[in-house]
Amino acid sequence: MPAEVDRLAVRGLTAGYGGIQAIREVGLRVGAGEAVALLGRNGAGKTTTLMAIAGALPRRAGEVLVDGSPAGARSFQVSRQGVALVPQGRRIFPNLTVQENLALGDRGGDLELIHTLFPVLRERAAAKGSALSGGEQQMLAVGRALMTRPRVLLMDEPSEGLAPQVVRLIGELIGRLRRERDLSILIAEQNLALALEVADRVYVLERGEIVHEADAAGFRDDRETQRRFLGV
Repeated sequence: MPAEVDRLAVRGLTAGYGGIQAIREVGLRVGAGEAVALLGRNGAGKTTTLMAIAGALPRRAGEVLVDGSPAGARSFQVSRQGVALVPQGRRIFPNLTVQENLALGDRGGDLELIHTLFPVLRERAAAKGSALSGGEQQMLAVGRALMTRPRVLLMDEPSEGLAPQVVRLIGELIGRLRRERDLSILIAEQNLALALEVADRVYVLERGEIVHEADAAGFRDDRETQRRFLGV
């Protein structure tokens, strides 16, 4: 039997800003229908990693493969290969309506699915993005990404600034997308409880390098490693 190909494989990824090399030789993988958490202190390189995978930040070295095929280096190429980014801070278009925000991301997406996952987006379809609550904006950002029909969803700090009940909804959503849509998810998250709730495995970044890999259940019980790399 041939070995199963990872949905997302990142090898030797190096990227940075100007003269600063923010991440070095990052390697990770996400299987089909798997959720993987990328953990680390502030400034460890989590956002840089997701941005470089998505092609939103130039890569200085390394490659990104989706189902075994090179994803390309530009953001539009990566998107066409089935990778979608839900960026930190949501970055919706505040002066456009909910419907217009979703339409901008449309690449044959299922609007009815989005409305089923997030009924409030149907109810507020004519509202401007700026009129939404933080939780509603996060739902819109996720919905916009799903309109591209991704196979891999990159989520950068999805719980940031949200009320606990909305964070619970995000966790439930991740589980539902995996079960019902076979979606692979890479989530960079400061909320350790959420990350360990939704993830099968974790990678830990420190100073731009992967320093630890573990299954989520084992990492949940490994308080010493948590203190060492995350300070919790």
